[in-house]
Amino acid sequence: MISAEAAAVRDQLIEKGLETPTIKSPLSQDEKYERIKGFMTEVASTLGLNLEDDSLRETPHRVAKMYVYEIFSGLDYENFPAIAMIENKMDVDEMVKVRDINLVSSCEHHFVTIDGTAKVAYIPNKKIIGLSKINRLVRFFSQRPQVQERLTKQILIALQTLLETDNVAVSISATHYCVKSRGIMDVNSVTETTALGGIFKTNERTRAEFLT
Repeated sequence: MISAEAAAVRDQLIEKGLETPTIKSPLSQDEKYERIKGFMTEVASTLGLNLEDDSLRETPHRVAKMYVYEIFSGLDYENFPAIAMIENKMDVDEMVKVRDINLVSSCEHHFVTIDGTAKVAYIPNKKIIGLSKINRLVRFFSQRPQVQERLTKQILIALQTLLETDNVAVSISATHYCVKSRGIMDVNSVTETTALGGIFKTNERTRAEFLT
């Protein structure tokens, strides 16, 4: 059973075509783990790795555990963070901004690391969100195979839904190891994406204050 907040966010992402492409799986988390462990045993053996070696023996277990319970746990809305919202009794009407949020995700094209930081801001309407919950939302959507552009918008839509305001902004700056460690092998490039809503999109001064 997922929370009402998780269901509301999921439904908005589906409506806007921003949900991560998935299919419904009949498997439990433990069944997924067992199946991936078996597949990774085949992969390692196919590559010619000796799984009898004490350094490699647990590799299929480690990879399966990592995929199901750690780096891809954001695929399961049962893991959606508990969200603490409070009424805006203080009548806060200026920007609330959280910057330098650590972000680690995985490129959905190669299943290798995306490493960077996020900056999130909103202008309260009727609700204020606990500050740590912003970090937890960033982490939740990062723990999926991702495209950075979609990740940025998913965080935006989630906060707009929970805060009941369009006045939200998200930016992400990240290094993609599919670019750094393979292919072009560019170790210096950084990808920046931004998603703006409400006044952050329409007001130049507000947008500039966020981006500074």
